Amino acid sequence: MAFGRTERCSCHNRNNMQRNIRAFSSRSDATAATTSTVATSASPITPRRWWALLICATIAGAGVYLLAVQTAVGQAFENTALRGADQVGASAMDQANIALGHITVWSLGIATLVVGAIGLLRRQPALALAAVAVIVGGQVVTQSLKRYILPRPELVPVSGSFTENSFPSGHTTIAMTVMVAIFLVVPYRVRGLAMMLTMGWAAGIGAYTITAKWHRLSDTVGADLVALALGCAAAVVLHHLGKLKRVEDRPKARLVVVVVMTLLTISALVLGTILASAAATYSLHDPVIEWDVYLSAHAFSLSASWGVALIFWWSWRGIEVG
Repeated sequence: MAFGRTERCSCHNRNNMQRNIRAFSSRSDATAATTSTVATSASPITPRRWWALLICATIAGAGVYLLAVQTAVGQAFENTALRGADQVGASAMDQANIALGHITVWSLGIATLVVGAIGLLRRQPALALAAVAVIVGGQVVTQSLKRYILPRPELVPVSGSFTENSFPSGHTTIAMTVMVAIFLVVPYRVRGLAMMLTMGWAAGIGAYTITAKWHRLSDTVGADLVALALGCAAAVVLHHLGKLKRVEDRPKARLVVVVVMTLLTISALVLGTILASAAATYSLHDPVIEWDVYLSAHAFSLSASWGVALIFWWSWRGIEVG
């Protein structure tokens, strides 16, 4: 009898062990399937988007230069906008000069140090170096293009400072590259706040250069594209170093900022197009038309800066430096 009980107990233990093995195997298969699903859904990050944007920015910059600087029509339009700026009120002109006057070698140096410090505080020396390189590289590229590479032929009768070459704008390049660098170094969770604070300022600097008659519209657009190209180059480098990762957290407040800025960009673009189209049928030397062309250039400048910022922001959707 004792032997029989022992035999039944052994069989019972074997059955329990087999059930445990099958249950463990099922759990392992489920875990493996879940892991496989997560790995499949998190697609690898590729630098193709930034390479494409870099190439497009370069081609667009060349196109803006050829159309606005190397054609009589482009020069006449931009000179008309600068003449229209003479009708700006004294307070608006003072505001533009004060805002532009704040951009100095000292303020640029401080901004560069702050950007680098944020990257180092995040224990990301490569990120800090890449962001600083965007700001410094922006001035190297802009000053080289403006002073040595891109001439401005005299295709229309003008006098004074209108004959000087100023493509691209150094001030706009500083503002836009600082915005891009801040975007790169701040943590993902505050990226929307950083863009909300810097996009308006950077776009305003570009528009102010037209108001103060420091630069033409094409100069500001060219500077926007220089900043976009350098930002994309920095992204490619960070990807090559394996510094990028995907994130799932996407705050709804950030979507509100994107929607509002997109609507403002489209509105400025539409307004600029309407004003420019209306002025095209009249003499560009009429004071009313000069004012309309100035407003058109101002609106185009804002839309270009905001548009470039939104495009660069989109290219980083769901991606951060980690």
